[in-house]
Amino acid sequence: MNTQEAKVVLETALICAQEPLRVNDLRRLFDDDVGADTIRVLLEELRQDWRPRGVELVALASGWRFQSRPEMREYLDRLNPEKPPKYSRAVMETLAIIAYRQPVTRGDIEEIRGVTVSTEVIKKLEDRSWIEVIGHRDVPGRPALYATTKAFLDDLGLRTLDELPPLEDAQAQAQAVLLEQQAINFEDLAANKPASADEEAFAEPATPAAVEASGENQADEASPMDEGANGFDVRPLQPAADEADSNDSTEPAAPNPDGARGELPDDGIPPHPSEHDERVPN
Repeated sequence: MNTQEAKVVLETALICAQEPLRVNDLRRLFDDDVGADTIRVLLEELRQDWRPRGVELVALASGWRFQSRPEMREYLDRLNPEKPPKYSRAVMETLAIIAYRQPVTRGDIEEIRGVTVSTEVIKKLEDRSWIEVIGHRDVPGRPALYATTKAFLDDLGLRTLDELPPLEDAQAQAQAVLLEQQAINFEDLAANKPASADEEAFAEPATPAAVEASGENQADEASPMDEGANGFDVRPLQPAADEADSNDSTEPAAPNPDGARGELPDDGIPPHPSEHDERVPN
């Protein structure tokens, strides 16, 4: 079998496959007579052959596959005008935290977001095959450790987590903004009301009103939809959510523990008071 014939075999197998194929899978097409390096060379040649077309050959975390080019989506959407529903901010924030901080426990996510993570949020991400439990932290209670899956990378068109868009330390930036706001408020206070020597010696660094105002500016409810809690930017992950199946089922969410500030599930229906969140503490 010559090179051109081998490329035709690979091309046919990849077009007919329902999921990405690994190099070892493709070697079985030739009874393992063709080495892995040769397969990779042929795949690169196929990639070049399809470059001027509307379909491209890409390498993903779980293997190689053919897919439509991004610029073709505008036309393909006309065949199916229904737009899949976007995931809620809570789901996207949780996914972003897991993607950039993995492995993390549920308690870690709640500490970063500042609110209780509902069972429905975790279940939705697991049902979408974007996250999975990879182990348990060796602490009392042994909470589950969550990480992203190969399906998550495939949906984003990535091969490794290193290809994720860089995420700056938004939390440090938010703290710097808070300190700057407090400094400005203190300067305004000093300018409007000169203090005596005794008052200057015992002056507070910022007024309670200034601290409250700056805290309100950072409240989770006031953040825009494309920004996560504590400054997490979820926009790099939104394209994957846009590709979600519009027929995804929605299960009722379990309520939050007593005394914790929670959030409604994605469907907006309050949880039933008889159920309990089984979250394990860190």
